[in-house]
Amino acid sequence: MTVSTQGLDIQTPSRTLRAAVELLSSMRFSISLLSLICVASVLGTVLKQHEPSSNYVNQFGPFWAEVFGAMSLYTVYSAWWFLLILAFLVLSTSLCIARNTPKIFADLRTFKENIRVQSLKAFGHRFEVTLNETPQAGAERIGQMLAGGGWKVRLQPRETAHGTGWMVAARAGAVNKLGYIAAHSAIVLVCVGGLLDGDLVVRAQMWLGDKTPYAGGGMIVDVKPEHRLSERNPTFRGNLLVAENTSSSTAILSQSDGILIQDLPFAIELKKFIVEYYSTGMPKLFASDIVIHDKATGEKTEARVEVNHPANFKGIEIYQSSFDDGGSRVKLQALPMQANTKPFEIEGIIGSSAELTNGQDKINLEFTGLRVINVENFAAQNAGQNAAVDVRKVDLRSALDARLGSGHKTTTTKELRNVGPSISYKLRDAAGQAREFNNYMQPVDTGDGQPVFLLGMRENPGEAYRYLRMPADENGSALGFTRLRMALQNPALREQAVRRYATKAVDPKRPELAKQLEGSAARALNLFAGLEKIKGVNVAGLQALSDFMETNVPPDERSRAGEMLVRILNGVLYELQAVAREQAGVKPMAADKVPAFMAQSILALSDAALYPAPMALLLKDFTQVQASVFQVARAPGKTIVYLGCALLIVGVFSMLYVRERRLWVWLEPQAPGAPGAAQTHAMMALSTNRKTLDGDHEFDHLTRKLLGHEAASV
Repeated sequence: MTVSTQGLDIQTPSRTLRAAVELLSSMRFSISLLSLICVASVLGTVLKQHEPSSNYVNQFGPFWAEVFGAMSLYTVYSAWWFLLILAFLVLSTSLCIARNTPKIFADLRTFKENIRVQSLKAFGHRFEVTLNETPQAGAERIGQMLAGGGWKVRLQPRETAHGTGWMVAARAGAVNKLGYIAAHSAIVLVCVGGLLDGDLVVRAQMWLGDKTPYAGGGMIVDVKPEHRLSERNPTFRGNLLVAENTSSSTAILSQSDGILIQDLPFAIELKKFIVEYYSTGMPKLFASDIVIHDKATGEKTEARVEVNHPANFKGIEIYQSSFDDGGSRVKLQALPMQANTKPFEIEGIIGSSAELTNGQDKINLEFTGLRVINVENFAAQNAGQNAAVDVRKVDLRSALDARLGSGHKTTTTKELRNVGPSISYKLRDAAGQAREFNNYMQPVDTGDGQPVFLLGMRENPGEAYRYLRMPADENGSALGFTRLRMALQNPALREQAVRRYATKAVDPKRPELAKQLEGSAARALNLFAGLEKIKGVNVAGLQALSDFMETNVPPDERSRAGEMLVRILNGVLYELQAVAREQAGVKPMAADKVPAFMAQSILALSDAALYPAPMALLLKDFTQVQASVFQVARAPGKTIVYLGCALLIVGVFSMLYVRERRLWVWLEPQAPGAPGAAQTHAMMALSTNRKTLDGDHEFDHLTRKLLGHEAASV
């Protein structure tokens, strides 16, 4: 029996209804729906689901982000069209099973012993021989041998012209046909389980008008009942965040136009969050020690939740999803980046905000994140990637090995280093525009021997951070650089530094040269500080010197004039930092540390002119509070899905590795007076659902075992 791909043919006068039922119950329609499900699942895997809309706008642009949103590609597995395809797949596959199962069971009950003898001669596996035994004795012997080998056997006597002949009909491998039922039933079960465990029930409650998503803000306890789901909700999957030493009994179910609040029959209290890291800085283990408080009985149950090791309470699974900040307290030190800004300290909690004022200007400070571990690879910096290549050391074999073979290159040099905590925050102006900053707490040695504070900034979340490298002084503090920057904005200190530089650089016997040098030094320092306009625009830093050279110096003299101008600037800034330290009552910096500090300071001062905030906030102290993000799920379809997966494995293996075979042996008495002493003419034929080498070997084995001859001998 061959499974038909055609659908049900119902008796109805309506051709449209007959064609629709035939299509819906056909195997080709089921395969098409299954292909659509696979394509949709690929989209849901490649495209991150349930992300904020701004992330999709940054990734695809406003137009395509809106198009993809209209197609529900950001919520594929809960989209109406995805659920509709699943429902049709369940219906179509169920009709296929209902149509073919009676035929399969009917075929399994038949041995086809009524097959015509002439039909056996058309089989590919066929063998004829004469036996020295009666047809009945031969049939009984062959039947017993086949039954002992696991075959189902039926004997049928037939009257012939020369006496009674016997047809031995046997079958084996019936599991192959049952595999079809198992595999298709598995598809139905998995889809039904997926529908039950999805948000179909939640959507049904919203479609019926009983529940609506909540799109506002405020406290969870203030959310009205129409936005809350009952504790008896039969199926849901949501997230809840619990900080250390706090508890929560409400989960959040994200919807396309808001959220729904799922009340739980228990509260989860987080006693301790545990996290371990690899040397690369990636989390190796994160787990939560929790106490579950039963609302009905007040019973307390302690449990430990790890990744892939959930806890279960009252049929609700509690999974360790991720972790987050639970409201860490931070103290920030504001370093002035502009002349009219004063240093100050401010405290806050991650996730909160504070208002900063500077005269009429108001800025909103949002504390967005705290990371206590930041592991970076410094092998490239220390190896000097930009160094020139010595052709005498080029190794062709090593070069090929580096580019071929395994993608995991264990010979790649890595120098992983934890550079310490960092703070992330946003500064939002009165117009609502925000810039995001990420500053490291401790100075980092990037490989040139001069530790620097890394101050990161970006305009949009999709961009990478751009870092201002502020040199640390001999005490590992940013105060030395800040003092120098403030001195650059002080006219009196600039004038004093210029005089000291000119006095040291010129012979006292030639005061006229000192006056000229003072003028040049003052001009260079003013340009660097951004106090002079070039082409009608105020430009600061090294860019100002470059623009000045292009405007006022002939091209053939720029190289020599530029070297002289930079030399003067270096000398004046050196004196400026000395003057600033003297005014602050700080002893001079050690001579061996000054060159590296000043080289980095000049670059940082040049870049600081482009820093888009009046202050830089450095992390001074913090008290970390961690939080666990749990996923809670009531999934009644999980058992159904597991059963479907088991049936799918059994069905696929049965169809692929079990061959259905049918064997016929016709034993007919010889005509009277036939030559030889043999009494019976035997004809054997084998039918299999797939032509394989195993079928050939099995047929040869059966001819030797049943008939005592080699099939190849005929």
